[in-house]
Amino acid sequence: MVNKTKTAVLLINLGSPSAPTAQAVRPYLRQFLSDRRVVEVNPILWNLILRLAILPFRSPVSAKRYESVWLPEGSPLIVYTERLAKKLQKAFDEEGSAVKVAFAMRYGEPDQDRIFRELHEKEGFDNIVVLPLYPQYSATTTASVADILGASLAKMRSQPHWHLIRDYHDNPEYARAIAASIKAYWKTKGELGEKDRLVLSFHGMPKRYCDLGDPYDRQVRKSAQMIIDELGIAPEEAVIAYQSRFGKEEWLQPYLTPQLERLAAEGVERVDILCPGFSIDCLETLEEVSDEARQTFLSKGGKEYNYIECLNDSSDAVSLIKNLVSKHL
Repeated sequence: MVNKTKTAVLLINLGSPSAPTAQAVRPYLRQFLSDRRVVEVNPILWNLILRLAILPFRSPVSAKRYESVWLPEGSPLIVYTERLAKKLQKAFDEEGSAVKVAFAMRYGEPDQDRIFRELHEKEGFDNIVVLPLYPQYSATTTASVADILGASLAKMRSQPHWHLIRDYHDNPEYARAIAASIKAYWKTKGELGEKDRLVLSFHGMPKRYCDLGDPYDRQVRKSAQMIIDELGIAPEEAVIAYQSRFGKEEWLQPYLTPQLERLAAEGVERVDILCPGFSIDCLETLEEVSDEARQTFLSKGGKEYNYIECLNDSSDAVSLIKNLVSKHL
């Protein structure tokens, strides 16, 4: 039976292993690190390195890291993305909009290719709005989602009307939502003092990618400036950093760890940090930024380190995503 509702919204996030075990992490890492959009090196050489060196050793280590942030319901990234999708569905239902909301992952499950094709081929949705939950565009994320969309369409005899929302890095509502989450935290914790700093940490990438034309770095700095302006703080009160560096190649700078070490050395006592490039909390935010980076700052003389959560499934997140996709329905 064909669903009378003809428009669907598909939220797509990065993905997660199905369990915090080496057996589950290995196939997830293989899929992720085999993506030519993510790792742009000689594929034959990289495949050897991946199979013989990275997967055997990194899988158990990553499994322990995932275990430290795992929720009773599962992976934080998937749990919060699903909650966001359900709340967005409820918001559309309450206003009487005939829209179905679904979610998928670029790597792992729910599989992006399968969900996209099922929406049209099995459920009869002729119009699909696709929103990768990455505020800033990058070939390593958004373009990879687009690649799979293209591969999905190539398999389909009947294709739906579809629209990909490329990014929302300069959307005023996005900046206001991030700023509002910071202000709400400060209302409870107290605003920053003269010896305190706000750190905006974004996921890093090889500098070479941006030199070749990826707009990510430019969009990150635009987003950061809009957030700072929305907060009404002086530029010197906020610091931008890039996290999650992998390998020996030069990545976008400044790197997060040296930034925190520098702040501590300069006498900064308190750091409030958040990750505006992540819509949903995940391993990189909860383990790397909230935990590992905390130890770095405190061990170097800092006195207080506070992690401010991503928007996740908050009311501001639902409102932001709803308004983003509604323009394309």
